[in-house]
Amino acid sequence: MSTPTDTALDPRPLDGVVVIDMSTTMPGAWATQFLADAGADVVVIETSQGNPLRAMAAWPAVAGGKRSVVLDLNDPHELETLRALLRTADVLVSSVERGPEEPGYLSREEVAELNPRLVHAITSAWGPSGPLVDLNGDVGLVMAKLGMYHAKARLTSRPGPSFVTTPFAQWGAAQTTVHGILAALIERESSGMGQLVQTDLVRGVSILDVWGWYTELVGLKWPGAFEVVDAYTPEGEPLSFMTLALLSAPTKDGHWLQFAQTEARLLSAFVEELGLKDMLAEPRWAGFPMFPEQKERTEFWEMMFTEVGKRTLAEWQHVFDTNPNISAELFRTESDALDHAQLQHDGRVVIVDDPERGPVRRPSTLVHAGGRPLSPPRPAPTLGQHTDEAKANADTAHAHDTPNPPTPAPAPATLPLEGVTILDFGVMFAAPFGATLLADLGARVIKIETLDGDSIRNVLPFPEVGGGRVMQGKQSIQVDIRTPDGQKIVHELVKRCDIVLQPFRAGAAERTGVDEKALLAIKPDLVYVNAPGYGTSGPWGSRPAYAPSVAAAVGISLADAPDALNAAGDLQLVKKASVRLNSAAAVPPLQADGLAAAGVASGMLLGWYAKLRGRPLEPLTLTMLATGTHAMLDRVVDYEGRPPVDHPDHESYGLSALYRLYPTARGWVFLAADSPGDWQTLVSALADECDLAQDGRFTTARERTANDAELAAVIGQIFAGRSAEEWEKLLTAGGVGCVEAAEKQPGAVMMTDPAMSAEYASTTTGAVFDEHLRMGPSVTFSRSLTQANGGCLAGEHTVEILHEIGYTEATIEDLRARRIIDGH
Repeated sequence: MSTPTDTALDPRPLDGVVVIDMSTTMPGAWATQFLADAGADVVVIETSQGNPLRAMAAWPAVAGGKRSVVLDLNDPHELETLRALLRTADVLVSSVERGPEEPGYLSREEVAELNPRLVHAITSAWGPSGPLVDLNGDVGLVMAKLGMYHAKARLTSRPGPSFVTTPFAQWGAAQTTVHGILAALIERESSGMGQLVQTDLVRGVSILDVWGWYTELVGLKWPGAFEVVDAYTPEGEPLSFMTLALLSAPTKDGHWLQFAQTEARLLSAFVEELGLKDMLAEPRWAGFPMFPEQKERTEFWEMMFTEVGKRTLAEWQHVFDTNPNISAELFRTESDALDHAQLQHDGRVVIVDDPERGPVRRPSTLVHAGGRPLSPPRPAPTLGQHTDEAKANADTAHAHDTPNPPTPAPAPATLPLEGVTILDFGVMFAAPFGATLLADLGARVIKIETLDGDSIRNVLPFPEVGGGRVMQGKQSIQVDIRTPDGQKIVHELVKRCDIVLQPFRAGAAERTGVDEKALLAIKPDLVYVNAPGYGTSGPWGSRPAYAPSVAAAVGISLADAPDALNAAGDLQLVKKASVRLNSAAAVPPLQADGLAAAGVASGMLLGWYAKLRGRPLEPLTLTMLATGTHAMLDRVVDYEGRPPVDHPDHESYGLSALYRLYPTARGWVFLAADSPGDWQTLVSALADECDLAQDGRFTTARERTANDAELAAVIGQIFAGRSAEEWEKLLTAGGVGCVEAAEKQPGAVMMTDPAMSAEYASTTTGAVFDEHLRMGPSVTFSRSLTQANGGCLAGEHTVEILHEIGYTEATIEDLRARRIIDGH
């Protein structure tokens, strides 16, 4: 374990940690990028052809600071070089395992025997077991099978699911891989042993869901008690009041804005700014914003479009500058995302001189410490740049071989974060669900709530559905932290906790006495994590951030609805475009809140592990905005000659004839046959339906690209002859990537399929939902335990926690009477 020379200037908390990266997919590369940015020595093992990710625009950023070693693992001598690297490594990351019959095969058991302290992380598509484990692992197939494309159906006006380009599943899997690695390293500090960590795309994408799971759960568990409805009618008219609060609308001069006025006071301020508040006194508008009749919902929505469109972008900018209750983001293309003023202010945009590409503009490290990146930007390695060095070191090590150190005695299976206490000030989802993920790994999470409870609890008509996921595994105490007595309670809790998570807008933590300066004065070795929407200071620091506004700012919305902004002038076209943009940014299973929450969990784990290693960090900061740029890395990174960005077709079927959704005789399928070797496999599998091999339009890859529309028409006609279920069985048996695209919401898909729920979900209990299914923990360990507890009510543990920190019953009753606390 190394000792830093100047952690304040260059903290690199993982300095001395050696990571061998054998992954060939983005989840593994993203995970090791996080580790490299934190100072780990990441060695990428490549073939002579190079890692396939080198073809991606993100490569110079995602490989920044890593080392490249080219090995032919069919060569026994070079396989021995790999063994030498593994003997001294701390972490191995892989995505594809060689079979026992393949040259260069190293079994999991052999890897563990080479180095008992090694943490071996494997990220797959479907997980280590279960009903889907043998399916093709392409991410598009995972998204289709889980109903994720159905969740985004409103991206187009045609019937059926819609294709999504934003890498939700890859990002989720990458961050859960980080969680597993850091949790296993934390556990190793006490046990001395490594272990196998397994993550996958299914669990990775499923952690992003805000409240979709619980809305589906209530509809299935108590039919009639709660009707699960879309945000819009089949005709594209608004059903939910959230369509008003999350209005996407064009200005007078044609610029589209994404508003985010989700709190009652913010929506009221928005309506007043639009000049519509006085009319709400009229009887026909009673019940605002939840109008009982469709006519009023539609008419009010249309009036909002009209009023927004009466002002230019400059005029709206004046409103944003002068009215703190009104905020909106300009819809940005991916290439514009890094121009955001807040990112510039926070130093979250860096330029590195790449030896092959020249200047590369990219995001800085995901986590900042003390207001600075964890490490300076470094270029990606050239192919094989460090091969000779690695081989020489391996030869030297071989010449001085010593017996492997004795394997530590088996450690008892425990929760990897057992004994860690997190004080969670989070509101809504983006920050506090990060703590929820750590509760599954054994952390005790104490949720600080207002006397009214977290607003997420009541964001939907059925009480507690909105907060069902974010409250899992937590203890809740209701306390008014604006009061001296409330702050005293918080300060007593701080003395007993290890990590503080605060998500407030700039200045709010200071006003309530929970800022880093105040709490570190109480407990200097506290791991303090800021997780605001925009920042702890700066031009946007005091503004509220919501998933749709961040999605607009970093290019998520326009990645999945690239031509939506072409609508202008005609109200009906504007309405259709607004619905598409809402689907791109605001559907519960796939949105920026979940992306941010996954990153928050990674930041907290990093802070805790750094402390255990004797490299404590200054207060950490992750923001929703910055996290969005990391999740969109392949699109926001910029340099001369960067590869073009793929966009879906106008109807959101997919990227090409060989990678897209198709309607069948019954249902939809997703076809993933766009890799170089897939064409002949597809031709063979469809030989009884059509002789594609003899069609001169499709003989070569170039001809298939030139005649893509014609190829889609031919394949579409073939698919129309059988059901989606039949096509999945037939083509999967033929080695073609093809699955039935679920036409249910993702939560319903999982809960209504017994085999899937047995693999991916867990049965738990809670005060609101009794015994029920929830998504299981997102990481599987070979030795450590995980847990899947239910949610809690607001203030359910108030009295218990106050007793624990020394408050008497009489004092508690006095605090309750004075409205300092609430709960049980």
